[in-house]
Amino acid sequence: MTTSSAPRPRRSALRALALAALLGGLTPAGPASALAAEPETFTLTIRHLDRTGRPATEYGTQVLGLAGEGADEAVHPYDASGTTTVRLPRGRYMLNSALTDRRGGISTDWIVQPRLDLDRDTVVTVDARTTAPVDVRPPDPAAVFRRSGMFVEVSHGGVSREVNIVNATPSLRVAHLGPDAEPGSVRQWFDAYWSNDTAQYALGQTFTGSRALTGLTRHYAQKDLATLRLRAGARPGTTGTARYDLQPKGDTTVSAYGQLTAPGTTTFHVTPDRGTWNMTYTAPTAPEGTPNRYVADITARAGATTTHTFDNPVFGPSLNGRPGAERDGDKLLMDVPMLADGDGHAPSSPSYDTAFTTLTRDGVRIGTHSGTPGQAEFTVPPSRAAYRLTSTVSRRGATGATTRATASWTFTSEARTARTAGKTRGNTPLKTTGTSTPGRSPLPLSTVRFSPPLDATGTATADTPVRVPVTVEGAAANGRVRSLKVSVSTDGGASWTRLPVEDGAVTIHNPRAGTGVSLRAELTDTAGNTLEQTLVDAYRTE
Repeated sequence: MTTSSAPRPRRSALRALALAALLGGLTPAGPASALAAEPETFTLTIRHLDRTGRPATEYGTQVLGLAGEGADEAVHPYDASGTTTVRLPRGRYMLNSALTDRRGGISTDWIVQPRLDLDRDTVVTVDARTTAPVDVRPPDPAAVFRRSGMFVEVSHGGVSREVNIVNATPSLRVAHLGPDAEPGSVRQWFDAYWSNDTAQYALGQTFTGSRALTGLTRHYAQKDLATLRLRAGARPGTTGTARYDLQPKGDTTVSAYGQLTAPGTTTFHVTPDRGTWNMTYTAPTAPEGTPNRYVADITARAGATTTHTFDNPVFGPSLNGRPGAERDGDKLLMDVPMLADGDGHAPSSPSYDTAFTTLTRDGVRIGTHSGTPGQAEFTVPPSRAAYRLTSTVSRRGATGATTRATASWTFTSEARTARTAGKTRGNTPLKTTGTSTPGRSPLPLSTVRFSPPLDATGTATADTPVRVPVTVEGAAANGRVRSLKVSVSTDGGASWTRLPVEDGAVTIHNPRAGTGVSLRAELTDTAGNTLEQTLVDAYRTE
């Protein structure tokens, strides 16, 4: 099966979850104006030959316009004789054809012609005998093939067309057809998934040039691959089945997907040269609950192991790769995940009972928003002023998984103008981490992450001293901390004990079994902005 996408500006980043929409085909173009002259057309004849050299009867062919009068064309000509004709306007096209061979099992020959210049009557022969095997294998000879997808994108004159073929068997053969296209105008990628009893293999490659591939051979050794370990956490009192989806980021492609009992672990061996890998994790959910998804972008390195634990304490505010709050003229916009998991993954639908955010300006309350934790929008005067932004989220029955999280930030801010755009205090656009929306100015928020050693059920060993790493995110990251104080409570926040921060960590003597441990951080950055953060029942002992 082949599919195509409509012309689009080069290069759009699409996820594999959009593949279903892609398979839906092209939206037909609207009718031409009645006054427009009919374009000159030419006859394109396509002959299809199978692996024996005889006319093929089982095939699917597409011709897709790239430029000229036929730029919007998308046709699927077919004739049972193996030879089909179609009349098309003058222009640049790409052609791809999949021929099915059923001898000794189903296999496919996929032939791609990235450049087809139609300026006269033309005959093209699609010959399965020109193809060569796609032979990409993991290091384990006992691994079982699951699925693969090969994709070709051709760009010309600022327009791109993308075609693909998805296979449930490893017997794919491919070939280039026709003249070379322009250098660098053909991008092709191939993703294949295998598994054995202990791990899954995600083997992806990309190619850029002037031709489509004719065959592809790569037998991977274990040293060529990176290891990604997914740990499914089970918050205290919860069990169930989680779902996962792993794929290279930024391309339409197929993925490794499946289910995992929480708590549990699954392992992937992936090709680092495929770029950043994207993991979507859906936590176990009660039948009447809303699915809670986490998304992580993972950079892989050959020979290295990376572990991501999802939906496990300590839950709290995180600015992992985001500004958290921005100033846009007279608008102050906040979006801080208040219940990110222990690895900093932001949840799509965190469970909570109450959540509210309050903003004051020079000590006067601007307003309070309730609803989604850590999300709010306020209208503020343009002049420079001192602000306090406070966000709180509470949830009952979450003992050992943060029953209450509060963060309060102070900073100065004013509407960004030509006069203020270059400043490094107040809005401090150069002193925050993450990516701000164009036209907006990031505000100097920070958060503190605590990483105690916890098991997959989110609990720690009782009556034991443990070293708890403390990580600063946001405006105060990367050495911009003026002061940081950390305190611990074992009575639900009724009383607090100050702990020294040494080499980026504090030492906590865990209390007796069944006790909740609460954590507090008080931070001032080098620009004078502050944070007060409290997590009640951050984790629990057993």
